[in-house]
Amino acid sequence: MTNEKAVWQGTLALMVVLKTLQTIGPLHGYGIARRIEQTSGDLLAVNYGTLYPALLKLEQEGYISSEWGVSDNNRKAKYYKLTARRPKAIGARSARLGTDNGNPRPIPISW
Repeated sequence: MTNEKAVWQGTLALMVVLKTLQTIGPLHGYGIARRIEQTSGDLLAVNYGTLYPALLKLEQEGYISSEWGVSDNNRKAKYYKLTARRPKAIGARSARLGTDNGNPRPIPISW
């Protein structure tokens, strides 16, 4: 028996990263992690061992691109941004994540 509302492993991470970049614009990995934790009310704890492979996967698939820049504290950082190939359904798909029959609920997932 399959659950149509089930989220494939890794999908949540990818969708949250894409939605963050769509909302904020170009951002470095640390900034992405902090923003996700902040907007989730600290329900999602970002593990860098998961975040950077997700960013690499999105970049390899052409949904995001990266370039080196300088962060606010004058350190070299890789900035990520959405490309023209970004998934068209970022908003609709991520809006459904974390809901159960249309009722919002916390997402008890730690990356």
